Amino acid sequence: MIIQLEPNIKQDLRDRIITKINGLKYKTTEVATQKGEYIVGIGKKDFDIRDIGHMPGISDVHIVSDDYKLVSKKWKVKPTVIDLGDGVVIEEGGMAIMAGPCSIEGEEQIEKTIQHLLDNNVKIMRGGVYKPRSSPYSFRGLGIDGLKVWYDAARKAGIKIITEVMQVSQIEEMHDYIDIFQVGARNTQNFNLLDELGKVHKPVLIKRGISGTIDELLSSAEYVFSAGNENLMLCERGIRTYEKASRNTMDINAITILKEKSHLPVIADPSHGIGIRDHVEPVALACIMAGADGVIYETHEKPEEAYSDGQQTLNFRESEKLINKMRKVFELREEM
Repeated sequence: MIIQLEPNIKQDLRDRIITKINGLKYKTTEVATQKGEYIVGIGKKDFDIRDIGHMPGISDVHIVSDDYKLVSKKWKVKPTVIDLGDGVVIEEGGMAIMAGPCSIEGEEQIEKTIQHLLDNNVKIMRGGVYKPRSSPYSFRGLGIDGLKVWYDAARKAGIKIITEVMQVSQIEEMHDYIDIFQVGARNTQNFNLLDELGKVHKPVLIKRGISGTIDELLSSAEYVFSAGNENLMLCERGIRTYEKASRNTMDINAITILKEKSHLPVIADPSHGIGIRDHVEPVALACIMAGADGVIYETHEKPEEAYSDGQQTLNFRESEKLINKMRKVFELREEM
């Protein structure tokens, strides 16, 4: 059960509502976000919602059977809109593009990538300054110093930044230099990190775990929402299966299922989804036709010289071609 409280509700009314719900043998959790105040009630006993719906201070009552309640579409029919400012919006029925290198490598690379994005009217740049690598000997990013250089260049160009945060201690130092926090596949169930990201007001994109289920991804988003942050996006980035022909298996099914289950925007990551440069384009286009609200992918001027993930990274020519095709496919989807 989710109870939406009226704005600026008085404490005595809030206490009265909680007492009433507890009397119905429901455990209550109060949630305050950027957009509203809620009480989440967990219990098994059926009751007539009219018993509480008439109480002063209550805006609405929703019965949600899913374990993930706040991110469920069963109570919030109106889709969540992520507004990054300057006219950059990620929303249901849109087609946001986020592109950039796997790793931020230096000032020259940043400038060239930004120019590529500007030339193609792309407003969000992805890139890693803290990189979770399978080998401890691989390049693991430039850290906060690299992020500051990137931030200065991006702000001058009017480009928004999405980058991965790996641990709680990084949130505060990164906060002023990014527009979207990304939770990578290896941290999707890092619940301490998710709790802390619920306390910030910056948008958060959560990638599906390497072997995670759809419900587990939704539950991860629930952690962030219940801690106070409604500005969330879900990202399908492929899962690990028994198939060895590609890096991962891109679960395009998940895009349509997530959009059915949740009011949050759904972003597709075809670069990690298949992990093979030649196949990123068709997978990206398929994701758009499946209903993705945006695509995040990797591009580098010279992928063969990239510090990481060059095998799945498009060069600028391939990236421009993909951008043009994605926009055409999106127009086709809108006409259907």
